[in-house]
Amino acid sequence: MAMQERLQKVIARMGIASRREAERIIREGRVSVNRSTVTELGTKVDAACDVIVVDGKKLTAPPAHLYILLHKPPGYVSTLRDPENRPVVVDLLGSIPSRVFPVGRLDYDAEGLLLLTNDGPLAHRLHHPRYGVRRTYEVKVKGVPSEESLNCLRTGMRLEDGMTLPARVGFLRKAIQNSWIRMTLGEGRNRQVKRMCAAVGHPALKIKRVSFGPLTLGDLEPGRIRYLTREEVKSLYKLVSLAGC
Repeated sequence: MAMQERLQKVIARMGIASRREAERIIREGRVSVNRSTVTELGTKVDAACDVIVVDGKKLTAPPAHLYILLHKPPGYVSTLRDPENRPVVVDLLGSIPSRVFPVGRLDYDAEGLLLLTNDGPLAHRLHHPRYGVRRTYEVKVKGVPSEESLNCLRTGMRLEDGMTLPARVGFLRKAIQNSWIRMTLGEGRNRQVKRMCAAVGHPALKIKRVSFGPLTLGDLEPGRIRYLTREEVKSLYKLVSLAGC
């Protein structure tokens, strides 16, 4: 079934120009569709089938957006390549139809939920502290933190890169030597969980991210992936006030 859109919207979506600039380009007769010059702004096209040429250059449709949830195991770097030649998370994806990149990072020795996509605008907003996307971690820490230590994590603390935002923190399990706590943060600074735990005298021994915004890890096994549902993608767009999904 054909998917038709206004010509200026297609030109803008392909990164050629803004919507307003695309309208000007069309009015100036610089665009042809299937070898016919188009100057009418209401013209609708199917970017997957119609041949669209702007200033003599044929437009190629961008790849379809992909949204992949990975259960990152320990021992993988959350980048596309590593100068130390350590395993990288894209090695776990197998054969996928387009290049994707991680939204934020998990430490090399951490595990859990990692979102990968080729949707740049969405990835930017999900990672930007302005939108406060919540990340929840299960953390094994050395010793048994006091209520005072937990309150330091909850209310915010000064790290070398500034004050942290308030966090939700509570016990999962207490033990004589080590304990498990759950931390929910509204920001994603580099090595933040480790630095916060170390700052209160209870170093993190294991870290597992179990949720990111509305996404949850569930029972997905380490090293395995699944594609997000359309409803999950829509919920991410809504979370960061992004139109277009």
